[in-house]
Amino acid sequence: MAQTHDHEIVSIYPFTDEEVDQIMNNSAECVLMWATKDGWPVGVTHSFVWHDGKIWITFAAHRHRASAIRRDNRVSVNVSSAGYPAADESLPRGAITFKGRGEFFDDDDTKKWFYTALSQKLNPDSREGEEFFYNLLDSPLRTILAVTPEKKIMYNGANAARHMAGTIAEDELGERKESDSERMNAERARRGLDPR
Repeated sequence: MAQTHDHEIVSIYPFTDEEVDQIMNNSAECVLMWATKDGWPVGVTHSFVWHDGKIWITFAAHRHRASAIRRDNRVSVNVSSAGYPAADESLPRGAITFKGRGEFFDDDDTKKWFYTALSQKLNPDSREGEEFFYNLLDSPLRTILAVTPEKKIMYNGANAARHMAGTIAEDELGERKESDSERMNAERARRGLDPR
């Protein structure tokens, strides 16, 4: 039986690779984040496709985010189970933030497979809707961004709930990350609190 849950320690709730794929294939939207020239963090919600371990997103090439990411291709992408199109209790709950690097694609082959994949994902039961959305995407100003993840920051809500209830085995918990060990205890010491 698991020890008492400490709500300040959350890095111990990762997803399995299979759960990551389930979230990424079922969530309809993500938030793409980048830094502006003057250092401001900015994020915009996008529909996306998870393919070959990358997050694929599209937007018009004249958007500020395009020039910002071309200048500095370090980005983050957050995907949450709140983006599921319908309630399905069998799917994992929680969120993942990916730190990664973006690469732009403007070739016809990439556009064709990506527009098809995104249109099918967003219109799974409507061939008419799929065709309409594909034609909407097929614009000469559109570019495609592929984000290759380098790090995942995960929160598995189901495991956290099981931990709070005392119904999860210790070997089902993830490794406690530096933020929840060294950094948390340094902050606790600064505030005159005992370490955890």
